[in-house]
Amino acid sequence: MSGLNETPSGNRVHIGIFGRRNAGKSSIINAVTGQDVAIVSDVKGTTTDPVAKAMELLPLGPVKIFDTPGLDDEGELGHERMRRSLQVLNKSDLALLIVDGTEGLGDLELELIEKFKDKKTPYLVVYNKIDLMSEERLAAVKAGPRVPTDIYVSAVTGEHIQELKEMIAQMAPEDEKFQLVGDLLSPSDLVVLVIPIDKAAPKGRLILPQQQTIRDILEADAMAVMTKEYELRETLDSLNRKPRLVITDSQVFAKVSADTPKDVQMTSFSILFARHKGSLEELVKGVKAMERLKDGDKVLISEGCTHHRQCDDIGTVKIPRWIRQNTGKQLEFEFTSGGTFPEDLEQYSLIVHCGGCTLNEKEMKYRIRMASRQNVPITNYGILIAYMQGILKRSLEPFPAIAMYLDDED
Repeated sequence: MSGLNETPSGNRVHIGIFGRRNAGKSSIINAVTGQDVAIVSDVKGTTTDPVAKAMELLPLGPVKIFDTPGLDDEGELGHERMRRSLQVLNKSDLALLIVDGTEGLGDLELELIEKFKDKKTPYLVVYNKIDLMSEERLAAVKAGPRVPTDIYVSAVTGEHIQELKEMIAQMAPEDEKFQLVGDLLSPSDLVVLVIPIDKAAPKGRLILPQQQTIRDILEADAMAVMTKEYELRETLDSLNRKPRLVITDSQVFAKVSADTPKDVQMTSFSILFARHKGSLEELVKGVKAMERLKDGDKVLISEGCTHHRQCDDIGTVKIPRWIRQNTGKQLEFEFTSGGTFPEDLEQYSLIVHCGGCTLNEKEMKYRIRMASRQNVPITNYGILIAYMQGILKRSLEPFPAIAMYLDDED
């Protein structure tokens, strides 16, 4: 369970570990972290699926490390494992290519380096097992194909592991100040958060978007007031001044809009995450596809997290029901969650994504880019709900450039 003091998965630096079977990927992870994070074996293919571990990696800080199966795996099952390994690259802020130093770079490694470059992913080439290499062999490998960012290490003896950790810290993306809403606020501003407490709400805690928004408000030296949707009007009346902003759960958008004075700006947690993690303009454009849906069209509902489904689940029940009611069309719905996201999107007429609070920015933007490249409109929960309830323009008032875009389109 994520707490207010923990770094959420989506805000950690994601490090993908790639390479052939038995190159020592798992051993390198254990050596770098100083923990038995990954299973180590002399048997090729011990790691059969990508395995993720969140931790603190000094001198870098909070990270999420992905240990992947060998990219030289064989057979139909091996091909599927390789496909899953390459999917990790879509979320990796930094890639480590582990090479068996006794063998050096081969065609597979050179192809993978090209994939890193194509996806604009910073990478390190780590030559492992130098403890098994003679001086002549080490000199020969160093004389072969090289890249500017490579290092020779031994996971067994620990040689140059500290240097590797320092290189990882230097090459990882700089930690930008996390802001969901803070840039819209001034010190002492008042923000009202509308948080429904119903059967879908987790017992004893707030969900991640709510936690992160509260923290960001406090970081901006502003003040957060929380209330339920049926108490919003009373809450606003009890305040001695107008709030700068009202932020609501998208499921109660209509009621919150009705109870919030027109001279107070209003938006949703989901829309804030659309701006923070992806491309708000692209997702606003995508919602227009609602007007073009026809009987028999397929709609993909995709969530970044996995959670226990309630009987009236927002993604699998409510949104499909609302879309059918709004369009009057007989539509087909498909669902994905967690790290699963289809590569072939052309079969869909619309993609509706969650806010992506558990995904890092790179993966969320990758998913949006994949949809754009295949000419498939994509939007998110909050934007879709606001659009269907006729309050999208109002919910975008805190973002004038996007609101102006809607005026131009209409």
